[in-house]
Amino acid sequence: MNLATWELLSYIVTVVGLPLAILTFMLEQRKERENEDEEVYQLLADNYTDFLKLVMAYPDLQLRSQRGPMPMTPEQEERKLVLFEILISLFERAYLLTYDPDMRGKRLRRWMSWEDYMREWCQREDFRAYLPRLLVGEDADFVAHITRIAHETHTNPHPS
Repeated sequence: MNLATWELLSYIVTVVGLPLAILTFMLEQRKERENEDEEVYQLLADNYTDFLKLVMAYPDLQLRSQRGPMPMTPEQEERKLVLFEILISLFERAYLLTYDPDMRGKRLRRWMSWEDYMREWCQREDFRAYLPRLLVGEDADFVAHITRIAHETHTNPHPS
């Protein structure tokens, strides 16, 4: 091989190979981010399932009931508060790990499932009543977000 051939090959690598390598790298990075997002979503979903198992373990608290709040003993109120604290912690974690105001596609669909959970719980009068106490010390952006949801669900509980 002479110098001209080496020079031609270097041009080919520069014009074709380098952009191809950059594109391949970018696609791999995107795929890795999507896998990480999916893993985070799955872990959070598993945590929510674990929370629902706790709710089922205490049917006397009637946390899945659609009826209005029933009179409870102080011990029941304490257990309900603890479960609501766990739920708020989970919601805040989901917000901090997955929320982005510029989401699109899969990320937006994943987030909307979390927002649906938040709306469902914010429709409960007892949850809304505890909310100011539950939000003390939480992330300010999360507090603003869930407070807005609670207000919306209270003023318009069944949007069309």
